[in-house]
Amino acid sequence: MSLFAQQDARIFSQYHVVVECLDCHHLSPYSLLATTCPKCGGQWFEARYAYDAIAPRLPEATIVRPNDLWRYKEVLPLSGPNPLLTMGEGGTPLLQVANLGMMLGSTNIFVKDERQGPTHSFKDRQAALSVAALKEAGITEFVLASTGNVAISYSAFAARAGIKLWAFLTSLVPGEKMREVAIYGTQVVKVTASYDVAKSLAAEFARQRGLYLERGSRSVTSVEAMKTIAYEISEQLANSIGAPPVARRPDSPYPSAPPWRAPDWYIQPVSGGLGPQGVLKGFEELYEMGLIDKIPALACIQTEGCAPMVRAWKQGLMQAEPIANPRTHIATLSTGDPGRTYTWLRQRMQRAQELGAGGGGVFEMVTDEEAFRTIHIIAKMEGLSIEPASAVGFAGMIKLMRAGIIKPNDIVAINCTGHTMPIEKEILGENWARTLAPSIRGVETAAATLQQATIPDSPEEGLLAALSRVTSERFPRVLVVDDTPDARRLILRILKCFFR
Repeated sequence: MSLFAQQDARIFSQYHVVVECLDCHHLSPYSLLATTCPKCGGQWFEARYAYDAIAPRLPEATIVRPNDLWRYKEVLPLSGPNPLLTMGEGGTPLLQVANLGMMLGSTNIFVKDERQGPTHSFKDRQAALSVAALKEAGITEFVLASTGNVAISYSAFAARAGIKLWAFLTSLVPGEKMREVAIYGTQVVKVTASYDVAKSLAAEFARQRGLYLERGSRSVTSVEAMKTIAYEISEQLANSIGAPPVARRPDSPYPSAPPWRAPDWYIQPVSGGLGPQGVLKGFEELYEMGLIDKIPALACIQTEGCAPMVRAWKQGLMQAEPIANPRTHIATLSTGDPGRTYTWLRQRMQRAQELGAGGGGVFEMVTDEEAFRTIHIIAKMEGLSIEPASAVGFAGMIKLMRAGIIKPNDIVAINCTGHTMPIEKEILGENWARTLAPSIRGVETAAATLQQATIPDSPEEGLLAALSRVTSERFPRVLVVDDTPDARRLILRILKCFFR
């Protein structure tokens, strides 16, 4: 009862990971820089591993490993973390919320507290793995578009790696989040248009400048990083409430019972859909390896002012119709065009059901007002301060429970995606961003204009602030103590700051 196409084991004797084109199913070695299928030109890939060989040893191997994202290295496209880059990403707690559960008549609600990451959101997983891959590939400058949390996470890890980042942010992103991006030294471009225009502008800017573009749902590292949430939840649930009592699958390598446990429902607020895309793949892999006995039902929650996936679901459509002008105050969920991700999620949810593996689920929406009320409820009842996007997920869960779609005895895991941590306004001053106001037709022109613009470097803190009195007159020579590429880049950054 396989969810994946059967792979020739011989290919994994040559490669740790291969990628499968989702259009023609061609297999090829994984490469960060390969963005199209060599056979059909498709741009959507999925990583594949030697699951049969990994399954018997993974549970025992993880017992002695650090509690972080890299604990599941056998099913990641990198063999391990770069010790100079890692910041304790992953390994976030799974909290049972008793007070909220009592209010809703359920004792089985668990919160995956992604606020505990290095920059306080679940995007830290994506940034940690992706930036480590960029560093390994020798990339020194790249571009992304974001509604907030992605840019914050990538900025932190890029700064640690000495990689320059251009972040294109829609002007709807709260100023607090923009300042948090800027404080890491990222070049911030504020786009006075929708997030989808910001993405187009970022892509065009990257093309014109010949830079690597972070591709979101089409990026193998991004999806693979997000799936670790499923691995952690399954392992943590088994430790908390025990493994399933019996095996449901006759073909399981664990005839008594699988060692880990999947919830009945996994719930997440959704913008473009990368999060649930990765998490669902993680549960599929765990089921494929026999480590869990079912795939949970998936509840994707959107805000009413930007809910293309929900509207497509309720109309029975296989493709979501884009929303040109999202009307929501929750900017981090304002992706109007989810592209192929919605179709992928719907197909995979249905496929799991058809194979008797569990799966299924719903797409639901809540209003901004319901989300904001839920922030107060969760804070008062559970002591958890959550960002508005997280509150959308919690509000959706409450709605589904009250409607009887989620049953009182169901085991529920919900992703608490982040905690808003504003940056003090006085730190950065004024000139930390460049504003662009392009039309959709003017993306190429706007990107070209940006090429000619001078964007001041963000103010530096710490060591560089201490060097503010260094001048060429006082210190005509600089001693390089450690002649490595990283050291040379650091010295170059210092010289550019003070000898301009």
